[in-house]
Formats: sequence, structure tokens, C-alpha cells
Amino acid sequence: MTRILIVNSGPYGTHSHGYRLAKQMIAHAGWDRVEITERDLVRTPIAPIGPDYARAITSNQPHDAAAFAESETLIAELEQHDVLFIVPPMHNFTVPAALKLWIDHVIRINRSFTATPQGKVGSLKDRPTFVLVSSGGFHAGARAKQADFLTPYLTYALASIGIEDVQFLPLQGLVFGEEAVALAVDEAKHAFDAYLQAQHQRSPTAGSLG
Repeated sequence: MTRILIVNSGPYGTHSHGYRLAKQMIAHAGWDRVEITERDLVRTPIAPIGPDYARAITSNQPHDAAAFAESETLIAELEQHDVLFIVPPMHNFTVPAALKLWIDHVIRINRSFTATPQGKVGSLKDRPTFVLVSSGGFHAGARAKQADFLTPYLTYALASIGIEDVQFLPLQGLVFGEEAVALAVDEAKHAFDAYLQAQHQRSPTAGSLG
């Protein structure tokens, strides 16, 4: 069984190019007996970090404290899945607010990471993670006309909890018509296929992650 979590944080939900492409990639990958969990951070918003949570962190309350209930749900959900798809648009050079709230709840001291003199050490297992970043313009490559703070930020944030096998698959230029959309989708599919082929060459059983 390959358990896949899709974290969708775009305003278009299941109608977004990124979401539809994620579902196509999952169908194409050849993973055994796929089970998919979908979390739409816009349709079902996460509460902001409040004073109860802050006090629970600073007073080192146990994991089952009421203030950690939503955080615990999200971290446990991550732990229960083998593959992660994150589907964000790029908003103002970085992650959208809905995804930032998910990150704030998932990165929790003494639960998803441990603080050491050398820095944060992740407590979660690594797993293949694919980030399908949608943008109307261009933020990567030769045609980039704006800064990209999303990629380095999300790379560092995920690594801090132990997730380092992260592939960024940009969907760029989406406001330039159907031809541009088709090209962006094809480029992302080729990058995904290249990743799968590399994994298969390292391990012939890489197609079965569960």
C-alpha cells in the first residue's frame, strides 16, 4: 500500500492546474495499491497560532494537550503517509497564507523536530515529496522576472522536520494562454518521470513505497 497525502493550498481547489496534474502523476507513477488523502487548506482552513498554543509550547505541555489538537492531527497525518504532494500557488514571491499556517502547525519543537546545539533535527521520516508551484509569471529558469522565496523557504522548512527528498515542479507562465499552460504541464511531467526513472535505477522496487 502506498499512502499519498495531497496538501492543496490554492484558491481554485480541485480545478487548479497543479491539483489536476498531481492526480495525473499519481495515476501514472505505478505505485502499488494507492490510498490518497486530500487536505484542502482553503476549503477547510487551519486556525492561526493563538495564545493557548504559544503558552503550551513555552510551558512544554504534553503532546495530547488540548492546545496542540490541530497541530497533532496534521503531524500525525504526515506520519501516516508515504508520499507527499504539496500544491501551492506562488503568492507574492512565496507560499500562500493557507500553507504557511499548515507549516506553522507541523513544525513543532519536541514533536516534529528536536532542538540541538547544531540546529533543528527532524523527527519525521523522509519521504518523496513533490511541490507543484503554480505562477502566472516566471519565477525559475532563464525567463524568471521575479524573486523566488518559496523554494528555499519550503526546502528549509521541510528539512527541519526530516523531509529532504523534495522535488519542485514549477508550473509557470499560466496567464499566457493554453499553449503556455500545456508547455508548463509537459515540463513538469518530464521532471516527474525523470525522478521516477532515477529512483528505479537506484532500486528496481522503488515503484512500491508502501
